[in-house]
Amino acid sequence: MSELAAEHAASDGHTEAPHGRKLAVLALGALGVVFGDIGTSPLYAVRECLHGEHGIGVSHASVLGVLSLIFWALTLIISVKYVGYILRADNQGEGGILALMALVTQGNVLPPRARRIAVMLGLFGAALLFGDGVITPAISVLSAVEGLGVATPRFDPFVVPLSIAILIVLFRVQKRGTGGVGAVFGPIMVVWFTTLGAIGLRQILMHPAVLAALNPLYGLSFLLHTGHRGFLVLGSVFLAVTGGEALYADMGHFGARPMRVGWFVVTLPALVLNYFGQGALLLRQPEAVENPFFKAVPAWGLYPMVILSTVATVIASQALISGAFSLSRQALMLGYLPRVSVEHTSAHHIGQIYVPTVNWLLMLATLALVFGFKSSSALAAAYGVAVTLNMVITTILAYVVARRRWKWSIPATAAVSILFLTPELTFMTSNLAKVADGGWFPLAVGVLLFTLFTTWRRGRELLYQRFQERIVPLEDFYELMRVEIPARVPGTAVFMTGNSDGTPPALLHNFLHNRVVHEHVVLLTIITESVSRVPPEERVRVEELEHGFRRAVARFGFMETPDIPTLLERPELKDYSIDYVTFFLGKETVLPAKGHGMALWRERLFAFLARNAQPATAFFGIPASRVVEIGAQIEL
Repeated sequence: MSELAAEHAASDGHTEAPHGRKLAVLALGALGVVFGDIGTSPLYAVRECLHGEHGIGVSHASVLGVLSLIFWALTLIISVKYVGYILRADNQGEGGILALMALVTQGNVLPPRARRIAVMLGLFGAALLFGDGVITPAISVLSAVEGLGVATPRFDPFVVPLSIAILIVLFRVQKRGTGGVGAVFGPIMVVWFTTLGAIGLRQILMHPAVLAALNPLYGLSFLLHTGHRGFLVLGSVFLAVTGGEALYADMGHFGARPMRVGWFVVTLPALVLNYFGQGALLLRQPEAVENPFFKAVPAWGLYPMVILSTVATVIASQALISGAFSLSRQALMLGYLPRVSVEHTSAHHIGQIYVPTVNWLLMLATLALVFGFKSSSALAAAYGVAVTLNMVITTILAYVVARRRWKWSIPATAAVSILFLTPELTFMTSNLAKVADGGWFPLAVGVLLFTLFTTWRRGRELLYQRFQERIVPLEDFYELMRVEIPARVPGTAVFMTGNSDGTPPALLHNFLHNRVVHEHVVLLTIITESVSRVPPEERVRVEELEHGFRRAVARFGFMETPDIPTLLERPELKDYSIDYVTFFLGKETVLPAKGHGMALWRERLFAFLARNAQPATAFFGIPASRVVEIGAQIEL
């Protein structure tokens, strides 16, 4: 699958739409990675609407009303908003709320204050997606394994241990990458969606009157006649559309067109058939409400369906895990996370990555949820709060893109945004009732990560300011060389610096302590742009300076990982062989100090993150044997 994905990925993103066999294979991979989350919602969505803690109970009106709301939520939020509208807001083929935030803040399309607000919204939305990514594997796997209890209560004590074992295996296979995972999971999800549709169609043929729920008036009537209880049910209806935000975050793995094909050709028809099939069953057998998904399965197929649904829910978890990897890499490159190891799992497709630190943290949090909540119904109370907030933020940022970048008129942009915000704000308000019952958990994760994002960013800004205060103009350094003549040793020294002006502190300290300057000196600055990728011809700019010095400024997109040895092979820097280059890096020890740029606890958090960040040598691909680190202590 990765090879075909590679053909689809142009150097500057997904610029050439795939077709034919390539499109089919990418759509198959997307089924395995992207649609698993929303594709397993039938396991619990209808049950929670009618039987869960906020369930309304089974009646002819409630069944048709809930089905109508689910169908039109899928149509408006997923089909129209995400698949039809939001997937257009790609940043050179990359999706996700941070890519959208970067698109909004590129150039000067917004005044400074609005730009800061957009950044804060994007960061908070990304933080909330991580909270969702913790809950999705737990609720999906638990809901599938609980199907064993439909066959016999003797399996009940094994639900939690079995779920934990499955989740551990899932997180351990992540290092294979989304390409390998998608190639295996795609065909299984085709079987899953085919089975969903077949089970639903069988029940619908037994009670075709259920199709009346396609009329949106049934949903409106349900809300009007049930009042407050019906409003609370919306929080459970929303479970049917969770996964839309992961769909957007995973766009960079496969591209928009394969995802649209996978949604309209396979996923949506299967989901609608299954939801309506569960409704048809409940209209005939109201007592099946305790677990309508598995009750709709023929007795002979119950155990195979439990196995298939367990596999499908493992795959469902993949959508959010892959999205979390993409968001982590974006946050890192945009300067909101400390350096962590990012492993590229495909030699051809840049979007397919594995982030070990994020993977294991997600695993620990997910296992803690399974231990703490112990059932999918209990977890359903925690699900949805973070997702609705994320969707609202996405709609707001997309408004800016449509208005400022696509040049839509104000009436058109406002009309589209209101169309989406109206149901999303309604769902969000309904989900707020879940906060006390567990909805606080993803919110707490979101607040924690938002604090981490903003603390790291602010700490780096303060660190940069402290360095700026100590920067010596390069002309002054040349004067110092004339006064205190250094030894000029053979070879090339590369001083990495975050400042494209002045003298790097490591260069000054090395001179003052050793009175040595290499024959060739390169002052190298790495800049991350707010585009996903920088064209190769715009990668590096080299300026010739005096005394054998050169200043090089290399630009990378937020979906690219800088590789310094490869950079030195470019024509602009071809004079330098890695075997004859010494890299000088600054190693800062941050000393928290009261009364400076941040609260003391945030400075301590920043210092902790800085100490545990991946070394620059590993992150930039620099051979450790070619590196000299020069330490400095800095008070924030």
